[in-house]
Order: sequence, then structure tokens, then C-alpha cells
Amino acid sequence: MKFMLIVKATADSEAGVMPSTELLTAMGAYNEELVRAGVLLGGEGLHPSSRGARVHFDGRARRVADGPFEAPGELIAGFWLIQARSLEEAVEWVKRVPNPDGSQSQIEIRQVFDAADFGDALTPELQAAEEQLREQVAGRH
Repeated sequence: MKFMLIVKATADSEAGVMPSTELLTAMGAYNEELVRAGVLLGGEGLHPSSRGARVHFDGRARRVADGPFEAPGELIAGFWLIQARSLEEAVEWVKRVPNPDGSQSQIEIRQVFDAADFGDALTPELQAAEEQLREQVAGRH
């Protein structure tokens, strides 16, 4: 199973405050641990919402809203994508995320859909097309 570990934004991350050397060092060590365990699939930090935009959909209409956005605790500051055997295992990995300054923060854990989750709606043709796209993307990296 794949899980996305969603790092929620804080007032500091939304203000563009960069992490300390201590936190970057601790996160680097944590990421190395994830790699050594063979569970890390990807992960990145994100710029504050003031440097982003949202596209709102209403039928065929599209409306763009530039950041910043309200409620930092509802925004995403970064993420990891991991492979784990269960939600419980993903929770155990998140419990190990460093927090050297002891500040309040939260990480949301969400399971990523697998092809089997879509049942009969994902026909063999659609599944083959999806796999072909994934191979094309992998070939570019």
C-alpha cells in the first residue's frame, strides 16, 4: 500500500520561514532511514501558498485565485510518499518524524488508491493505458 504523509502548514511555513540547519539535518537523517528501509517513494517541501494559485471549477468555467490562502493548518507544507504494509505501519513511521524545536505541527496520513480499488470501472484497457503512462513518466526520470 502507498501512503501520502501530508505535512500541514504552519504560520511560519506560510510566512516563508526556512527550516533551521538542525531541522534540515534531522530530516535528512530521517529520509535516509526511510530509504534504507525501502519505504520512501518520494517527498518534497512546498513553497508557501502566497507563491501558489488555486483553480476553481464550475462546470466548464475556470476561475484562478492567487495565494496566499487562509487557514495555514489546512494547507500543505510538504509531503512524503511511502510504501507500507498497513496504516499502522505508516503511523509508526510518522511518529519518528523529527521535531527538534518541539513546535506544534501535524502530519496527515492518507492511503493512495491502487488500481484494484476502482473495481470494474477500471477496465483492462484503461489499466493498460495508465500503466503505459506510468512507464513513460518513469522513462523520463
